[in-house]
Amino acid sequence: MVMTEQVYDSPSPWVAEHIREYLETGGEKGHEWKPGVPTLLLTTRGRKTGKLRRSALIYGKMGDAYVVVASKGGAPEHPMWYLNLKANPEVEIQVGPEVMRGVARDASEDERPLLWEQMTSIWPAYDDYQVKTDRRIPIVVIEPA
Repeated sequence: MVMTEQVYDSPSPWVAEHIREYLETGGEKGHEWKPGVPTLLLTTRGRKTGKLRRSALIYGKMGDAYVVVASKGGAPEHPMWYLNLKANPEVEIQVGPEVMRGVARDASEDERPLLWEQMTSIWPAYDDYQVKTDRRIPIVVIEPA
């Protein structure tokens, strides 16, 4: 992933604004989206276009790894960022001021229960999102590369 390339931010206006503030302040604004709700910026490579795509996501931790949930608010389909990282698991994340490369993978069956509990403690609406959809919402682990 070459970050000298143009990066395209989320098409959602409020997410794009969140990303802009996060970047302009080195994460000082935006890292904590709401009290107790930390966010990171995830950059993936588009599986069809090859363009770099950036989203802001709520995260948790598992050791040195970062954990995100591909909920899309309980929509019936996976978010595009998740489909992108399934095609190319090499990603870049920004956590506060720190930018790092990582490799993304789905949480294992053994990891899922504890990680789901952790993520719903940060954002309880994930339980509501899971009820809204027939798909099993993925939990993604991003290991620093």
